[in-house]
Amino acid sequence: MPELSNGAKKIYGEAAFEVLAKAQELERKGKHILHFEIGEPDMETPKNISEAGIIAIKNKKTHYTPSIGILELRKAVQDQVEKTRGFRPNLDQVVITPGLKPGIFFSMLAVVNPGDEVIYQDPGYPTYGSVSSFLRAKGVMIPLLEENEFRMNPDDIKKKITSKTKLIIINSPQNPTGSVMAKSELDEIAMLAEEHDIFIVSDEIYSKMTYECDHYTPTARDEARERSVLLDGFSKYFAMTGWRLGFMVAPVKMADKLQDFLVSAVSCTADFTQWAGVEALTGDQSFIADMMKRFKEKRDRIVKGLNQINGFKCLSPRGAFYAFPNIKKTGMNSQECADHILYKAGVAALPGTAFGPYGEGYLRFSYANTLKNIDEAIERIEKSFH
Repeated sequence: MPELSNGAKKIYGEAAFEVLAKAQELERKGKHILHFEIGEPDMETPKNISEAGIIAIKNKKTHYTPSIGILELRKAVQDQVEKTRGFRPNLDQVVITPGLKPGIFFSMLAVVNPGDEVIYQDPGYPTYGSVSSFLRAKGVMIPLLEENEFRMNPDDIKKKITSKTKLIIINSPQNPTGSVMAKSELDEIAMLAEEHDIFIVSDEIYSKMTYECDHYTPTARDEARERSVLLDGFSKYFAMTGWRLGFMVAPVKMADKLQDFLVSAVSCTADFTQWAGVEALTGDQSFIADMMKRFKEKRDRIVKGLNQINGFKCLSPRGAFYAFPNIKKTGMNSQECADHILYKAGVAALPGTAFGPYGEGYLRFSYANTLKNIDEAIERIEKSFH
């Protein structure tokens, strides 16, 4: 067989699916597994959104659309950004994507050259490092420290900026820690990017999923017109993971290129999915408040439970639906502890190192699960250490 490309050898996947495969193998052998490894809401897509998609299919919205997205959804995104971020992007800044991941990939593809440096959080979402590696850029990891509630420190970024720094990636609310950055921190990073002429990609897929705090965006400084890119989507807070729908707000010059990437890679986002997205943004929004009320109860339950386990210590996350407990006092490393609770307790969680080397000493639990399963998981883990 001929050799694969160097880029193909450098790109990598996500550990969540590896742990899921291990868990499913145990289930095939008859073991009952409680799943806390996959980051997916445990609710169904709201009925009004699903019905909008079904109606669109019945109305023959099953053909090609403009690669940049249908006008109705792009206008709805304009309104949404104005309402939630405080600025109104121009229509030609708005790009619709089949999920948020293409937005990450294509925005990085548009600005990063081999040898450039890309700054991102560690622990952080694996796609940032994977795409940096694929593009032959140097990943510069900023440690997220427990003593700073796992927030990205602008001073740490400032120390890492060099003449080769091309891009800073921000994810807030954050996966895997659940941290939420303060407005002052985001403003400072936006100022650093302006001062050093660096792009910012702001992954805000959990933007509507905060507790006891507000969400802010670093893209407000330039309104995504010069150097910042806003990424968001429908998967998490509308429980639409399988619909594959996201959006980008980017400088016009970049948006033109993003359109070319979409044409070359995916042609367009499914028409009926986009009409469901229109309903999601313009229809009844009560689903989100109800979902977050339930998630807050689940967060409080799992944090309290994890803190009762000998050797575990867990901060209360302020966003998303992940708990990131410190397990250093168990005497195990992250992988050992994740394997222990999987094989001894039948609880699937991710080692912190699945999100980078600074995740050592931690586990990630996705608490998008029932209260009953959360209680049972805590009980099982406690027993496994006795």
